[in-house]
Amino acid sequence: MLQGREMTNVTRETAGVGQPLFVGVDMAKREFVWNVHGERATHSVTNDEQGFACLDAVLRDCLVGLVVLEATGGLERKLAVHLASQGVPVAVVNPRAAREFARSLGHLAKTDAIDARALAHYAQTLATKSDQTGLHFTVASAQLEALQAMVVRRAQLLNMRTAEKNRLGGAIRVLQASIRAVITTLDAQIALLDQEIDQHLDEHFRDQAKRLESIKGIGPATSATLLAFMPELGSVSGRRIAKLAGLAPLNLDSGKSRGARHVWGGRSLVRCTIAHGHAQRGALQPGHQGVLSASDRRGQTQEGGPGRLRAQTHAHPERHGSLGAALERTIA
Repeated sequence: MLQGREMTNVTRETAGVGQPLFVGVDMAKREFVWNVHGERATHSVTNDEQGFACLDAVLRDCLVGLVVLEATGGLERKLAVHLASQGVPVAVVNPRAAREFARSLGHLAKTDAIDARALAHYAQTLATKSDQTGLHFTVASAQLEALQAMVVRRAQLLNMRTAEKNRLGGAIRVLQASIRAVITTLDAQIALLDQEIDQHLDEHFRDQAKRLESIKGIGPATSATLLAFMPELGSVSGRRIAKLAGLAPLNLDSGKSRGARHVWGGRSLVRCTIAHGHAQRGALQPGHQGVLSASDRRGQTQEGGPGRLRAQTHAHPERHGSLGAALERTIA
């Protein structure tokens, strides 16, 4: 099996004058490793302004086709903004997609250098796509960046509150007061953040928020999430939006075999927000009962399915409130 450099057939020496460079960057907290597609050598520099300047010096007088960074928990954002603000085409890609691409090239081992080479090759492949919609990273406005930060923080607080409520169920008496105090604090912080998000939407995204919230089943939390993390709304097709949100049923076919369609992938925060809202509101609206009854008869228990949701409402009534009883009436 061909591995690494042998699987690429373009080098800087064999490329013609004016050929674009494709660069892959593997990010870490303190440093990042980058590679130019077709070159064996990789370069490691610090993840700060000094390191950015080193990369700038290489790219400054070159025609850059695309720089690909792997999403790394936000560690890639400063470099992506730095490059994009200078007019360098940048793409921030899903780590799963990048890793699967590397495996397809025969890169079974994983190191920072191997990842950088694979990302550089991935940059060349992405640059040749006929549809470039949504590929390039764009610098968000200060208002949008603030909204994204607040929505992410709200999701973090909700996850922490859920974890504390789960701990409360099995906690001994000596710990219950401490856990309840933390839950009270988290409730207050979530309520305060909700107010700040509402105020921010009213000041900077009033028209868009009103348009979204006019759709039945979309409230302020879902509206804020969509505005923060679905900037493509209104500019691409509904099918693509559903796929970006991780809500499109994807085929699993081969030859004459027709597998079950499942929704997966996409932007997890958007998907979870919409799914949670649907479970609490949409599933109880007229017209959904037949769908729920049919899936319940099939014994559907995957995440988000009514069978599992009903079990969760019995196990954790403090999290689901009256949803359990309502769902029982709907399914029955």
